[in-house]
Amino acid sequence: MKRIQVLLVVVVSLCVTGCTTEQGRSRISYGLKLSDMDFYSADPQVKKQGVWRMENDVLICGGKPLGYIYTRTNYRDFTLKLEWRWPEGKPGKGGVLIRMTGEHKVWPRSLEAQINAGEAGDFWGLAGYELTGPDDRTVSIEHERFGKLTNVKRIKDLEKPAGQWNNYEIVAEGEMVTLFINGEQVNSATGCDLDAGRICLTSEGSEIHFRNIILTVTTE
Repeated sequence: MKRIQVLLVVVVSLCVTGCTTEQGRSRISYGLKLSDMDFYSADPQVKKQGVWRMENDVLICGGKPLGYIYTRTNYRDFTLKLEWRWPEGKPGKGGVLIRMTGEHKVWPRSLEAQINAGEAGDFWGLAGYELTGPDDRTVSIEHERFGKLTNVKRIKDLEKPAGQWNNYEIVAEGEMVTLFINGEQVNSATGCDLDAGRICLTSEGSEIHFRNIILTVTTE
């Protein structure tokens, strides 16, 4: 089995959390500390610890300024599982960016799995990231600041009220990316850009909590 080093995400467990083998390929799950994530902020004077912190095994993002934490390794095909919630009575904005490439900025070229309250499960192709979806749920616009944006709407609303934990599962396999919330499929996009890129958790002006973030990758 090829040995790989994965520098990923924010979870309580320390290193390899599981390993299975299927048809000569290995699927390995990882969970690493917040310290293994790098940080970008729209305000260069702000440090990571001023926005992101761990409390009782929960990763808390303060929400300001805008920015994100991101992996030091690029990934193309993977399954990412996490839980998120808003503080009780305070729904807000957030997201998971995958296959992020290019310069760091608000917002970088990437595919966003939306977490915004009331919109969780939407896709956004940011800064020209290409994807396709059903005609009745897909819209592309040219934004003066953010460039080409492509939105594929979710098929149903499954997120829980603020204060309760939600499960997100993001499955990226070649040109297809599929989203599941609380155990049910809510969206699927095809024709997705294939460049491997970073995985990011965003800070979008609202406090948001994460836990149990697990990345599973496949090796030959």
